[in-house]
Amino acid sequence: MTPAEKLAHQLYELSMNMWWAWNPAVIKLFRDIDSDGFRASKHNPLMVVRRLTGERLHDLAGDAAMRARVDRAYREFRAYISPTTPTWAETHAAPLRVRPVAYFSAEFGIHESLPIYSGGLGVLAGDHLKTASDMGLALVAVGLYYRESYFRQHIDREGQQHAEYVSAPTDYLCTTLKTGADGKPLIIEVPLAHERLLAQVWQVNVGRNQLLLLDTDLDGNSDENRRLAARLYFGDQRMRIRQELLLGVGGIRALRACGIDWSGLHLNEGHSAFATLEYARLRMIETGASFAEVAQDVAQSTVFTTHTPVDAGHDRFPPALADEHLEFLRQSLRLSREDFLGLGRVRPDDPREALCMTVLAFKMSRYANAVSCLHGRVTRRAWQVLWPHHREDEVPVGHITNGVHARTWLAPAMQELYSRRIGPDWADNLTEPKMWARIEGVLDAELWETHRTLRANLVSFVRREVAAQRRRNGHTEEMIQAATTALDPDALTIGFARRFATYKRANLLFTDVERLKRIVCNSDRPVQIVFAGKAHPADQPGQEVLKTVVQASMSLELRTRIVFVEDYDINVARHLVQGVDVWLNTPRRPQEASGTSGEKVLLNGGLNLSVLDGWWAEAYDGLNGFAIGNGVCHVDVAEQDRRDAESLYRVLESEVVPLYYNQDEQGVPHGWVAYIKRAIRTLGWRFNTDRMLRDYVVECYLPSAGVHSCAMRK
Repeated sequence: MTPAEKLAHQLYELSMNMWWAWNPAVIKLFRDIDSDGFRASKHNPLMVVRRLTGERLHDLAGDAAMRARVDRAYREFRAYISPTTPTWAETHAAPLRVRPVAYFSAEFGIHESLPIYSGGLGVLAGDHLKTASDMGLALVAVGLYYRESYFRQHIDREGQQHAEYVSAPTDYLCTTLKTGADGKPLIIEVPLAHERLLAQVWQVNVGRNQLLLLDTDLDGNSDENRRLAARLYFGDQRMRIRQELLLGVGGIRALRACGIDWSGLHLNEGHSAFATLEYARLRMIETGASFAEVAQDVAQSTVFTTHTPVDAGHDRFPPALADEHLEFLRQSLRLSREDFLGLGRVRPDDPREALCMTVLAFKMSRYANAVSCLHGRVTRRAWQVLWPHHREDEVPVGHITNGVHARTWLAPAMQELYSRRIGPDWADNLTEPKMWARIEGVLDAELWETHRTLRANLVSFVRREVAAQRRRNGHTEEMIQAATTALDPDALTIGFARRFATYKRANLLFTDVERLKRIVCNSDRPVQIVFAGKAHPADQPGQEVLKTVVQASMSLELRTRIVFVEDYDINVARHLVQGVDVWLNTPRRPQEASGTSGEKVLLNGGLNLSVLDGWWAEAYDGLNGFAIGNGVCHVDVAEQDRRDAESLYRVLESEVVPLYYNQDEQGVPHGWVAYIKRAIRTLGWRFNTDRMLRDYVVECYLPSAGVHSCAMRK
């Protein structure tokens, strides 16, 4: 093998495992090989590799420094995936190595170059996978292969959102088609009423573990079914129930076809609840037992995580639609129609009640959890009706608060700071409070200068993105030029980025526009705000909220202080959470289940300004960020919105802005930095996915696998 051939082999192998997505040195390696191609491909190493010419490979192989960088990255990768490398799970969850956890999710946000996600649920699933890999936890994930993904967002000159669907270039995605013993593509089948649904199985390597994706774009399918898995969260209820049948039933069949024997199921939201019924069907065949008998075993080995307290977030299918699509399951389980539909009903005997996927998931699992402490209380109250003989506090739904994958979301500059000042092994000790306490020993000026650099990077990114989007939309040259000079690298910078659902109240800040102008346009203490986010194409009220924000950002007085970055994705999120001073979160309490974006901000030296909802309700202590309101909710929604808006303005004017601008002669705001250090010290060890996944292992995975857990939370 020539040096060029060896280099090509190493680069290809690196690009075909998503491990690179949370390793900054490897990302920089691919960027340096082809910076234009890397940027144009949404930071896709495989596309960089496929574009390499023989001449370019020869030049790279002749560069000793480049060869050394590739050798080092490849050596670290091979050591990482080696089965002999010691891991946390090897000590604390070894039985799962024989029979892994099967993790089902409708979306996975691993990296922007693999567009099979829409937002927070998918990003949480992606962080879950990465952390399982880092910890050596045996886990296989199951999802759908969305060739057109979620929509690309474009904002026109009037601020109206437009959705565009673009097919992903499958030749440039790090997916491998699974094949059977005969060498042919592995095909699974899901029976429908009068036809069969076929899907082929693709594999994505995520560090030590694998993600299986089901793809229906096959010649044997009808036109309707070929497009079934094309788009995420798209179409009517008929398409939705078919997608969820494919995910749940098809996912179980894919695992079996791949020869994977799982220890238990983890349903990340109710979309995949049909998996429990298919699992029960298989157990009935294997044991000859009745559904009632096997259902207990299936439930005992199933973990269900619910993510939304909003009623619209729970899928419900009318009885007629359920009859049409689920008859094969009902007959296989040997259940009457009433008993079968009753599995997904709050009132099993009500013939008019729809089949609810959340109800089905609750009934078919014994380990159910919400994603924050407050969300747990809200969930128990909302679903107490399923356990009528239990008091609210006895409802068997716990909580495991979400965390974030630190190495994915931490800016390289912050990772370098942590390595220097906290310790080179900081990433291996994320759950250790004593380790995070070392942040107090970092000089204020050093921490502040690191953060200032990240803020400057954010400003450059926003200027470039907003100028480009205005140019595409045919704005005047004046508006385009305004974008190139928008924002001040030294001004207090607030970020707001999330789904534009109305309950998230992205427009709360615009309740009193004149007061807002006085805050952001203060020449001595300026404030600037970066917005991003998408409204679902079918959510007209959400799109109107988005339009209000965009139009305000283009007004003459605010255009240099408030900007909107279109097409929110992981890349945009990464720049925002790494560069803002303050992360603004304004949900209507208690409708925010968790809200992990704020956790990403705190690790990067930003502070949170949020309603006391989700994770912030259990994190805020008065000296590690800022609170909107006092956690008391008024029964009148309009009155609550008025109170929260008043609180938001007051906190900005009297707390946030003064603390930020109280700086010494060198421009260091020591009081502000004290808040940053306290946030990192008190919250860093708690709100990361290492802690989250250890909780799942100890409280759910090992018990559901029938293993007595004595794992220590280290």
